[in-house]
Amino acid sequence: MDLATIALVEAVLDEGGIRRAAVVSKRAPSSVSAAVKRFEQAISMPLFRREETALVLTLEARARANDIRDAMARIAAILKVADRQEGEPVPPVGLVALDRFIRIARSGSIRATAKALGLGQPQLTRQMADLERHLGCRLFERSHGGILCTATGQGLIPLVEELLDIWARLTHASADRFRRDVATWRLGAVMPLGPESEIARMLAALTANWHRTRPRQPLFISSTTADELLAGLKARRFDAALLDVAEIPTDCDGRLVSETPLVLAGPAAALSDMGGDLPRLLATCPIAVPSVRSGLRREAARFLDDTLDEAERRRITLVEVDSIPVIINLVGQHGYLSVLPESSLARVHRPPAMIRLGPAYRQSLTLVWPRGAIAGEVGELMISMMRAGARQ
Repeated sequence: MDLATIALVEAVLDEGGIRRAAVVSKRAPSSVSAAVKRFEQAISMPLFRREETALVLTLEARARANDIRDAMARIAAILKVADRQEGEPVPPVGLVALDRFIRIARSGSIRATAKALGLGQPQLTRQMADLERHLGCRLFERSHGGILCTATGQGLIPLVEELLDIWARLTHASADRFRRDVATWRLGAVMPLGPESEIARMLAALTANWHRTRPRQPLFISSTTADELLAGLKARRFDAALLDVAEIPTDCDGRLVSETPLVLAGPAAALSDMGGDLPRLLATCPIAVPSVRSGLRREAARFLDDTLDEAERRRITLVEVDSIPVIINLVGQHGYLSVLPESSLARVHRPPAMIRLGPAYRQSLTLVWPRGAIAGEVGELMISMMRAGARQ
């Protein structure tokens, strides 16, 4: 890690976005983005997530923001002591070089420090010369007794030590997190359709069976949309993902877990009076659907495309709601239509009227995982645990 990278990350925190930080820092947006990625890799945690077109701080980043700003305050103080001109770019000085500067200052000998670090003396001498060049000041003076710090070097020591302590806090937190994560299997899943839904039952069975048979290996389950699950799987935030689509991504392995028939659900009076005129019914009642990021929405869209011509599609009213319980309430209490898994309505008190859409329209649940023997073995184990619960 280096001072310039920390400065760019702090600018992104303050400005709330990469492009604004790039303008303030007079750097290319690609350079700022690369700095954020380097920083995230160094502390083993994401700082930002993208929502629509905006960057939003993660909860972990909020907890670390004060440390990042404290680090930037120390960097500004270091550059001031080094007599750098205000407005000059922050130099790419590595924290490793600063740590070695402190070690030399304490020992009074480049040779002894190089030996303790397992480095060649010429290599360490060149590194200190580069550090002086980047900071624009002399740090050491040679004497008969060895190496002595200049007045500037003496002034930098407490600031550098404070900066290294802050960095140690950041990396210590990520090390603790890494130790927890390496023993934890992380499953991302599409959002359950309610407490009695097939997804909820399977995930509950998986959780109970997993913790009973693998008590030393925690299982973490997080629910979101299919598109976000695929992005999380690619970024290795998840070890496996339960998707509500039948397709397996080309860079993954996986297996179909279950299939559920889809129905058109709505008010009994509307469905009984349609007289076989499905396009008229669909144009009469508003249709509640989840967002386009879900597999269920894709199946609903396919049904509507297959059923309606272009003019008929213009007459329907789609209401997007990313919560199946809310959609079920709209159908049961407010006269809406929706395309839903039959199983999600089976245990609803006073379920709405339903028309099964036929074998071409089904909700598929597929477990996918990155290619590899270990991931495949755990994926198959998860499937067996989920299916065992579904049979109970």
